[in-house]
Amino acid sequence: MSKLFFIGTGKMATAIAGGIVKSQMLSAGDIAGFDINPAAAESFTQATGVAAYTSGLETHLAEAETVLLAVKPQMLASALASCRTMLADKAVLSIAAGVTIAQLEELTSSARIVRIMPNTPALVGCGAAGFSAAAGALKEDIDFAGKIFSSIGIALQLREEELDAVTALSGSGPAYVFEFIQALADGGVAEGLPRDTALKLAAQTVFGAAKMVMESNVHPQQLKDNVTSPGGTTSRALELMAERGFSGIVMQSVRAAARRSRELGGKK
Repeated sequence: MSKLFFIGTGKMATAIAGGIVKSQMLSAGDIAGFDINPAAAESFTQATGVAAYTSGLETHLAEAETVLLAVKPQMLASALASCRTMLADKAVLSIAAGVTIAQLEELTSSARIVRIMPNTPALVGCGAAGFSAAAGALKEDIDFAGKIFSSIGIALQLREEELDAVTALSGSGPAYVFEFIQALADGGVAEGLPRDTALKLAAQTVFGAAKMVMESNVHPQQLKDNVTSPGGTTSRALELMAERGFSGIVMQSVRAAARRSRELGGKK
């Protein structure tokens, strides 16, 4: 019997399962997965050591204690069509972006729903997740979800209406940061640094700056001021960022992602 059973074994599921195993919160033997795509199932197993199946969903599902839905929102209804009644008495966790608790209750017939928005840094134990529980979820369901995602980063219990913003900020956020790291490195290369050197410096700079925000209890504005000497190099760079609307673009990007999350959930 699996303590946690994934329906869907794509990249996000792989990140979560891999992070859980690395944290030793659950062993690979406590987890199982299912995917109709053989390549996805094989990749999941190779990356995590967790068994993944491509047939016999109902059999494996019957042996699961908690089910984690890791299917794309657009495919969720078809993925659950054959097993809806089997989910009725189980705790169901879902990471399907934009799919509401009410929709999940309808799709699964379960009242024990916990909706989660994680992100891919879970794979390295640095995830950031927000989650919200249905009124019918048991305390043990909520605690289990919190423990899973706290074991691979941080997990914050929020109101469901806040999860679209979480999707846009931390769910999609790693892609924004990767884009920024790439741009930093490209700037270094343009100024003569070797590519591998520039990339290492850029990644470590972002990591170190984030760590300062997390551990110093100092507001980012103050940390920025501490680096910025009047008339210096940082000041000149920040001036150009302000002229080009850097902060506004980032804010608009987060809001655009939040709108898309609401669209995926059938909201306006």
